[in-house]
Amino acid sequence: MQSRFATLRQIPKGVWVVGGVSMLMDISSEIIHSLLPLFMVTTLGASVIFIGLIEGLAEATALFIKVFSGAISDYLGKRKGLAVLGYGLGALSKPLFAIASSSGMILGARLIDRVGKGIRGAPRDALVADVTPPELRGAAFGLRQSMDTIGAFLGPLLAVGLMLLWNDDFRTIFWIAVIPGVLAVALLFFGLHEPKTPVEHKRTNPINKENLRRLGKGCWWVIGLGAIFTLARFSEAFLVLRAQHSGVPLAMVAMNLLYFLSAYPFGKLSDRMSHTRLLQWGLVMLIGADIVLALSTHWAGMLLGVALWGVHMGMTQGLLAAMIAKTAPADLRGTAYGIFSLVSGVGLLVASLGAGAIWETFGAEYTFYAGAVICLVTLVYLRKTPDEAK
Repeated sequence: MQSRFATLRQIPKGVWVVGGVSMLMDISSEIIHSLLPLFMVTTLGASVIFIGLIEGLAEATALFIKVFSGAISDYLGKRKGLAVLGYGLGALSKPLFAIASSSGMILGARLIDRVGKGIRGAPRDALVADVTPPELRGAAFGLRQSMDTIGAFLGPLLAVGLMLLWNDDFRTIFWIAVIPGVLAVALLFFGLHEPKTPVEHKRTNPINKENLRRLGKGCWWVIGLGAIFTLARFSEAFLVLRAQHSGVPLAMVAMNLLYFLSAYPFGKLSDRMSHTRLLQWGLVMLIGADIVLALSTHWAGMLLGVALWGVHMGMTQGLLAAMIAKTAPADLRGTAYGIFSLVSGVGLLVASLGAGAIWETFGAEYTFYAGAVICLVTLVYLRKTPDEAK
């Protein structure tokens, strides 16, 4: 029993702090986001098209900013301040949802929230890499991902429970969501001590030809892999739609539960085995999920497919972050995480548009068959792994 928890005790305090911050902010965000579409339609009278526009603009804003925030953290040699600013904007946006009287105010709140997410994402991941010894990075990123997923799991459950308790009082529930958001900022500000980074050479703009070349073949390979992974794993909205048609209304809760349970064990495992081998097994898991979701219409089959999808997420998400930390130069980690997030986000947008087109044209099951085919292509791509990325 003692050896089972030995790795957890070795993980630096800073990783636990960052994980706790992610968990609190996710609880805050998911309480609001799980209710926001319904609030906009029933209370503010917004159209579904406008809701889609808000979500598209918000996510595009976050992706665009991530590249620059990561590069700025590399240029300054400091990451905590940017992370605090990003989480602070996220917390600041929460009261705006509670007082919103129009769809325009919701758009403003969502943009502030996503600007915050864009600012904090790359510096936060680079901080985890900075404070963690190389031999523990898989476990550290798995732990952070697991704690983050607790928030994604608890937030919607709290929202549903509070809606039942307070008779669908959206605004009061949105005010409650402010509390974990503020606690997240306080925990990061007071709980994390950023390591000092020695200045070994004159700092220059990280986004220039020379520095982008310095990222190296291995890092660019991982960035490309992230894009292909998101092509294979389109938006989870399609997973929810498929499951709901078969009477599984809490698909995301089930998926996030399996994601939470598997992220740390597989992160720890990745410190002791080939990264590409574990990614291959993760793709096999996703192929299994796609095939089950394509073939099954019974609730038990849907639940199995959702569970396999969640385990796949636990096997691969923290691992890809650890691979960026391994392959990118230490002074360019923020830039590498920003580019990785941007490329992966664009891949997700393309994949989701394609999945929607296939769903409308050929049927739901063919969306998941297509995902399985792209997984097979990704397995071929993994065979050409640079040595430094293995």
